[in-house]
Amino acid sequence: MKTIDWEYLAQHMHPREPESDKNTYGRVLAVCGCRDYIGAPFFAAQAAVRTGSGIVTLALPSCIYPILAAKLNEPTFIPLKTDADGKITADCLPPLQRRAAILAGPGLGISEGVTQAVQTIIEQAECPLVLDADGINALAGHIDVVEKAKYPVILTPHSHEFARICDVPSTEHREAMASAFAGKHRCVLLLKGHRTIIADPHGALYQNVHGNPGMAKGGSGDVLSGIILSLLGQGLDPLAAAACGAYIHSRAGDLCANDIGEFGMTPTDMLRYIPRVLKPLNSREW
Repeated sequence: MKTIDWEYLAQHMHPREPESDKNTYGRVLAVCGCRDYIGAPFFAAQAAVRTGSGIVTLALPSCIYPILAAKLNEPTFIPLKTDADGKITADCLPPLQRRAAILAGPGLGISEGVTQAVQTIIEQAECPLVLDADGINALAGHIDVVEKAKYPVILTPHSHEFARICDVPSTEHREAMASAFAGKHRCVLLLKGHRTIIADPHGALYQNVHGNPGMAKGGSGDVLSGIILSLLGQGLDPLAAAACGAYIHSRAGDLCANDIGEFGMTPTDMLRYIPRVLKPLNSREW
């Protein structure tokens, strides 16, 4: 098993081209949020912006659109109709075409409509896809739908979500289980934890040794999924996007903890440290 480090990141991410524009760095779509979970779309969209995406579009329930529109300046928005509980359904999804990458899951909540919506996204997306949080929970009992995707899929569960979709009591043997899962379902799996494991369907296995307990707060995973979405949209292959995403996320968390401490740091604070992790990749010194 290989360890992700700065050298790995520098092999896959390069300085931005002088002759480039916003379309060069990916049009990405994040399908996130419900009436009860307003923070997740904020974290995912801001993380994608901070990681360098050219255009970030946030598709979210219309009932929370005014709140997020007041908080976010950079993303564009697609307000969606919802069911009576403020959750999206399959018949109200935004257009899935002409995207460089799509994220589905953060803050969607759990309902039959969400389950159908996530399955529809998997089957109809015409680009690489990241599934996180409730996008993963929606697959419990339906995990084989991942194999119907036309393009690569990255799943980013924590241990409890992974146990749920695998229908097992524990994930004690993390490396073996992650590798077997990725191979069986032909996806990239990022299994979050103290030492995050990344596996692909071809047998590659990586671990991330950075990060700290201050990152164990609601919203931190949404930041990670937004980072990975951005990297996919900028052209990294799925394994590299997941591995580099884990590294960027954890190093931002470490820099944040070093400056303000593990107890009080928040995912909002971590967003501001993503650019500091990536600054050595600048095209030149300013």
